[in-house]
Amino acid sequence: MRLTRFTEYSLRVLIYLGQNKDRRVTIHQISEDYDISKNHLMKVVSNLTRQQFVVAQRGPGGGIRLSRSAADINLGEVIGNTEKHLQSPDQPGFSSRTAAAVDSRLNGYLRQALQAYLDELSRHTLADILEANVQSGQLLEMTEQAA
Repeated sequence: MRLTRFTEYSLRVLIYLGQNKDRRVTIHQISEDYDISKNHLMKVVSNLTRQQFVVAQRGPGGGIRLSRSAADINLGEVIGNTEKHLQSPDQPGFSSRTAAAVDSRLNGYLRQALQAYLDELSRHTLADILEANVQSGQLLEMTEQAA
C-alpha cells in the first residue's frame, strides 16, 4: 500500500502542529521547514480543516493548530479521509474495469488485507508518533513497507 503525497503531507502537517502545540503556526513555516510547495500545503490544510483535524485562523496572529489533542487524532481516520479510494467497500483500490475482471475470491482477500491495514492504523494516534521514543518518520516508513 503506497500512500499518496497528499496523505503524506497531511500527516506531516499534523506532526508539525503536534510538535508545536503551544502556538499557531503558518503554512509558510511548514512549507519552509519541510520544503513543500505552499500552494499544495494550502490544499492539504483546507482538507484537514474541513475534516476538523485542524483549526485555521486568518489575519494578524492567525495560523493553524490542532483542533483536538494529538491523542484524539486517529491515524486510520486521517488516512481514510485523505485516501478516498480506501473508503469504497466494493473496490479495494482497483478501477471498476479491473475489479470486474478479478476473481471474487481474490477480491475478497484484497478487501480483507485492506481492512487489516486500516485496522492497524486505527490502533494508533498522532500522540503515538509524537512520543519521545518514536521518530516521526517511522510511521511513514512503516506504511510504505506494509505495501
